[in-house]
Amino acid sequence: MVADLVHFLSLGLRSRTSLAAENLFLRKQLAFYQERKVKPRRADNPTRLTLVLLSRWFNWQDALTIVRPRTFVTWHRKGFRLFWRWKSGAGRRPIPAELRQLIRSMARDNPSWGEERIANELLLKLGLRVSPRTIRKYMPKSPPATGIPRGDQRWATFLKNHARGIIACDFCVAVTTTFRILYVSVVIEHASRRLIHLNATAHPTAAWTLQQLRDAIPFDHEYRFIIHDHDAIFPAELDATLTRFGLKVITTPVRSPQANSLCERLIGTLRRECLDWIIPLSEGHLSKVLASWMAHYNRGRPHSSLGPGIPDPKLGEVRVKPCGHRLPVGHLVVATPILGGLHHEYSLQRLAA
Repeated sequence: MVADLVHFLSLGLRSRTSLAAENLFLRKQLAFYQERKVKPRRADNPTRLTLVLLSRWFNWQDALTIVRPRTFVTWHRKGFRLFWRWKSGAGRRPIPAELRQLIRSMARDNPSWGEERIANELLLKLGLRVSPRTIRKYMPKSPPATGIPRGDQRWATFLKNHARGIIACDFCVAVTTTFRILYVSVVIEHASRRLIHLNATAHPTAAWTLQQLRDAIPFDHEYRFIIHDHDAIFPAELDATLTRFGLKVITTPVRSPQANSLCERLIGTLRRECLDWIIPLSEGHLSKVLASWMAHYNRGRPHSSLGPGIPDPKLGEVRVKPCGHRLPVGHLVVATPILGGLHHEYSLQRLAA
């Protein structure tokens, strides 16, 4: 628009004969495109405003070709509405952008909250007095009807609320140097992602599996559900014993590993970080390796799903606060090898004075 304004002022210094000749020259070229039936591209807002302003200086009905007159009049009316809104300046000023973003965030994170609930939360907890009608104005619009009741909780929230009472178990295999197949039993806690039991055997019977679950589940546990698949190693007698432990057994559908996704993901991590890098010599050797990796998994390995966090941090361990790209003054980074240097755990150690 600034370039068009400069060009318009420069045209005022030219003679009428020169302007008429240039006008006829441009009209001839435009007629060529009309004969070829070339459709012009869609006009943007600066172009529309420029055409509306120039139309005040001559009879524009004869010169208009790219759009219909009705469309051109609509542009003029929209421009007049914008001009009147700017000139009148009526209405209440909008609330700060940070507060608007906070209202939208609270509405998204708490689907069951209405404008009254959000207004009370802002007033009592944050000291911000906002009218419920104003909050309703800035709340995100409800999505189209999808068969889900308004205010229903998200599936992720449902899983988090029930994860503390769920454990899952499964098996994977490992091959020794003599091509002997060993079966590895894993038991994981859903809420903390803590690996609560890990052991291996060459003969995975139902009695052995039940003993592993007895070792994994404490007497005063607070678990409510246990998940496993349709493997024959989980017979009805084992499920009956688990029921007497106070657990409800959930059997996943056939050929549906996603139904036990956390346990399947754990097995994948076990393979990528441990079993794919070693060749067990015997059952005892594999058990020692698994015990070392289990301690690393629970107490030294960061988990992205926890924030990131560690499933079972050491007692009295203080989490280091982020401090940019510089190490804390007076500290040294110490690396502790795990599984003979396959992995390392890093920590800060204060230097001696």
